[in-house]
Amino acid sequence: MKKVTKLKTPVPSMEEAKDAVRTLIAWAGDDPDREGLIETPDRVARAYQEFFAGYHDDPEEILSKTFEEVEGYDEMVIVRNIRLESHCEHHMVPILGIAHIGYIPNNRVVGISKLARIVDVFGKRLQTQETMTAQIADTISKVLKPKGVAVVVDAAHQCMTTRGIHKSETSTVTSKMTGVFQKNINTRNEFMALIHSGNNQ
Repeated sequence: MKKVTKLKTPVPSMEEAKDAVRTLIAWAGDDPDREGLIETPDRVARAYQEFFAGYHDDPEEILSKTFEEVEGYDEMVIVRNIRLESHCEHHMVPILGIAHIGYIPNNRVVGISKLARIVDVFGKRLQTQETMTAQIADTISKVLKPKGVAVVVDAAHQCMTTRGIHKSETSTVTSKMTGVFQKNINTRNEFMALIHSGNNQ
């Protein structure tokens, strides 16, 4: 499952990462050697290992185990309200929201938890929401080869809510449709209605 992303420069050591955090603390105006901050570099470095774990996972391998015994099922499979946690590649602050994924099988299906894991893999990287939405849809389409894939992401960007223009009430919605979801407006509308059904109850 591990797939280390190729970098142009060597991956820094843990000690180098912690030194970088100490530098940022000092640059921000605090003393990295005071009691409350002495262990912060280690905590931050380990948190980054979790925040960006997606660089070490292979999304295609996650989707590789499929099931062909679907008894002729050829309607939508939808997993909605998948918690999304990512980081903006421009400011390295959180992107928090939800993703909805739908696809129409073409003789095989995948375990529904795998769809949520794909969101995690691409979410746990430095991202733009547009790129992430496309990556999720394109990977599902490539591996499962379904009749169509639909992905909608609705997220708040902390680079916009906690800094800059400070518009805390805003969210950004992106979508990527392939196959029948792109070509057939009725199919697309059915998906959109299903992902929003019950949200106002």
